[in-house]
Amino acid sequence: MGKLIKNHWARLIVLTAALYQIAAALSGFFWPKIFWDFLTTNLDPAVRPIPILQILNLLLGILAFAWEWPLPIFAFAETAMHRSIEARLAVYPLSALAALLLYQGTNPGIYYLLGMGVYFWAFSEGEVVCPDPWALPRRRTGREGKV
Repeated sequence: MGKLIKNHWARLIVLTAALYQIAAALSGFFWPKIFWDFLTTNLDPAVRPIPILQILNLLLGILAFAWEWPLPIFAFAETAMHRSIEARLAVYPLSALAALLLYQGTNPGIYYLLGMGVYFWAFSEGEVVCPDPWALPRRRTGREGKV
């Protein structure tokens, strides 16, 4: 059996969260609701009359999807930003917070938290994201090292 490449697993989790966040943002345009409205109504202006939170969720979902599945026409896959797990661990908490505020986005918020946990696990074990998406990392010349 091979080793689990955790950053690939986290990428799949975050891809699921991003697609779900885009769908939640689109449905939030038709049924605007803050998840925490049973506690307070102070956050209602974020969803109506101007859909600020829905637009923010839509943009963050598109950003996460483009980051995790870089298309070759955008030439994003070869950048250091794409290969950085640290940058993902800095941006995805904001995406999770925006998703958790919207009623329709609670599930993608939970998926983002799970994906961040797996990315942190991969980061703490020294995994690297390959420049070519979905490629396997090259082995080192010695017998030591991680995936």
